[in-house]
Amino acid sequence: MLTERQKLILRLVVDDYVRSAEPVGSRTIAKREGINFSPATVRNEMADLEEMGYLTQPHTSAGRIPSHKGYRFYVDHLMEPEQLSVDVIQKIRRLYTERFMEFEQVIQQTASVLSKLTNYTAIVLGPEFFDAKLKHIQLVPISEGTVVAIIVTNTAHVEHRTLSVPEEIPVSEMEKLVNLLNHKLRGVPLYQFRERLYSEIAQELQKHISQYQAVMKILEQALLSDREDRVFMTGTTNIFSQPEFRDVEKVRGLFELLEQHDRIQGILASTKTKTGVQVLIGQENLDEAFADCSIITASYSIGGRPVGSLNILGPMRMEYKKAVSILRYLTQDLSYYLDRLYEKGT
Repeated sequence: MLTERQKLILRLVVDDYVRSAEPVGSRTIAKREGINFSPATVRNEMADLEEMGYLTQPHTSAGRIPSHKGYRFYVDHLMEPEQLSVDVIQKIRRLYTERFMEFEQVIQQTASVLSKLTNYTAIVLGPEFFDAKLKHIQLVPISEGTVVAIIVTNTAHVEHRTLSVPEEIPVSEMEKLVNLLNHKLRGVPLYQFRERLYSEIAQELQKHISQYQAVMKILEQALLSDREDRVFMTGTTNIFSQPEFRDVEKVRGLFELLEQHDRIQGILASTKTKTGVQVLIGQENLDEAFADCSIITASYSIGGRPVGSLNILGPMRMEYKKAVSILRYLTQDLSYYLDRLYEKGT
């Protein structure tokens, strides 16, 4: 159990190391405003904190830096949320006054703002593919022989696909097709489209639509997609500008991992269903490439149901107070915006 003085010293060491990226000495702590004990006392307490595993000493003559255990204790017990500046709040609010046409635009811009506000790497996971269900589909003619299929899901995802339509298929057939699809597939998960298309839709088409085979080809183009969860990432170079990651060999694995969105999606998949802000420090992360990193994550929702997550990737020497406050504020605003976007589409 740490004493109040040890907690204070640990908090000051973490705060100072986050700012400077340099080991913190006892004299530095003793000179801080409000500290009324000697460098010798601070040195002794820092030695005890090191012995208990909260601090480490990278070099014998240097000061000390927080260990994984020290960061964990700081985040769980010592960190106070940072009051966001008016400028930061305005930037977030301005983002959600934009009129976005598609879900992807909202998420891409959110990732960009998150990265800029924190100076870390932002990773945003889109809605879960297996939870996304068809809300409705439209086929809009745009020219002779060409239509746009507009597919809207319950997760507010809107997708446009341009399709070629043979001249022999009349408009009346297309209208029948749209009505049939909305009747048969509304509420069906996207991953079940292929099965339902051939088990149910094909039989109905044979009964009611003369150009059966041509229409089936159109449906295959419009409905069958292999895309699953989407990973939106911005500010990738931010993490490599940190002092901890200047060694190319040290960060090779991390760099390779950030190039593989499928692995990122797998590592962060569980974050989308957890409530509140979660902080994963060092080896608490599920991939060895993240062993020297921290990830702060929070889920966003539609209609009160978590559908994706915002994630900040940075060094363990991260500005936790600022990052957590920004992430909490941003996920609340994003969820509110998506609720309104979804309501307009109902």
